[in-house]
Amino acid sequence: MFPTDENVLVGLEKADDAGVYKVSDQLALIQTVDFFTPIVDDPYWFGQIAAANALSDVYAMGGVPKTAMNLMAFPLKEMDLSVFRSIIEGGIAKLREAGVVLIGGHSVEDKELKYGLSVTGFIHPDRVLTKKNLLPGDRLILTKPLGTGVINTAIKANMAPPELVERVTRLMAALNRKAAEVMSQYPVHACTDITGFGFLGHLAEMVEGSGFGAVVHASRIPILPEAVEYGNMGLFPAGAYRNKAFRACMVDGLSEPEPVVSDLLFDPQTSGGLLISVPAGPAEELASALLQEGVDCAALVGEIVPEPVGRIVVEAS
Repeated sequence: MFPTDENVLVGLEKADDAGVYKVSDQLALIQTVDFFTPIVDDPYWFGQIAAANALSDVYAMGGVPKTAMNLMAFPLKEMDLSVFRSIIEGGIAKLREAGVVLIGGHSVEDKELKYGLSVTGFIHPDRVLTKKNLLPGDRLILTKPLGTGVINTAIKANMAPPELVERVTRLMAALNRKAAEVMSQYPVHACTDITGFGFLGHLAEMVEGSGFGAVVHASRIPILPEAVEYGNMGLFPAGAYRNKAFRACMVDGLSEPEPVVSDLLFDPQTSGGLLISVPAGPAEELASALLQEGVDCAALVGEIVPEPVGRIVVEAS
């Protein structure tokens, strides 16, 4: 049995993107932690991507990140300390962009390089967004294109041109800050960020136990065109197959789109976009506002339906 506290608003009993602890009637803390191995060769950009990824969970909960602490596992005997410094500098640059203060951290010597952050954010207790407040009629908005998992596999195989490497690196390093700021002005019901479980994996987390289902329009989902090309070559990461094996049982209609598109819906993303569930009325306005504020994309990709309960229906169009 885990320790309990009446002020825990979101904890392990209803796993979400982050934990939330009520401090007062006006303030709650959002707490999250994330770290991973390098997904790009450049240590500075790795630091930026890892920081953006860690901050994203706070944005997905509707909060504002305030402080962060570094986490580093570093192979001291195999790598020069300049790599260590570049990673930290990249992370700090992203924190500075987000207006977040670095207040500490911890590093250990390890055979495998890993970096990330623990992040604390603020939010009003009544404005916390979780995955589990879906309502029938809600529209689903996605704020970054899919396909970074497949393209990262191509990068590791030295098959991606420099222009694509730079474009995807910048996409992964882009904060979800602006998307969170814009959606805070609308009556959003639920939100999550798309990361390692892929689009359908994270949507399945939202739908599971909600009492409702979802319809997804595959043709409306933004996908990096190079990901389709590399996907057709079979360059899917192992995580995509694990995601599909785990969640395909909740999904109907996977045979409707092209096979590569269906598989890309399970592609694990690094620092992906937000998936926002908002009432149909303001959905178009929210999508337009996101684009006007410079968010990468704001695609209306589906809706929440009364049934089939607990299932996702994928339609080609």
